[in-house]
Amino acid sequence: MKFTVYSKENCPYCSKVKKVLELINADFVVYSLDKQFTKDEFYSEFGNGSTFPQVIVNDTHIGGCTDTIKYLKENNLV
Repeated sequence: MKFTVYSKENCPYCSKVKKVLELINADFVVYSLDKQFTKDEFYSEFGNGSTFPQVIVNDTHIGGCTDTIKYLKENNLV
């Protein structure tokens, strides 16, 4: 399972998702706002009003922090 996290600096939910993925030794990559993508690209990909972080597993968008934790629990990864 490969996770992709779209993140921004000083975001507590982004930090939480990254920490949980580290704790379960998940294979993940982090893309940061204004480094690997722009705000316009983010909204184009995930929709206007989307919040940070947004997480993709393999090629499936699972959502933000709460959705990611729920996904991990449902799949017995935490």
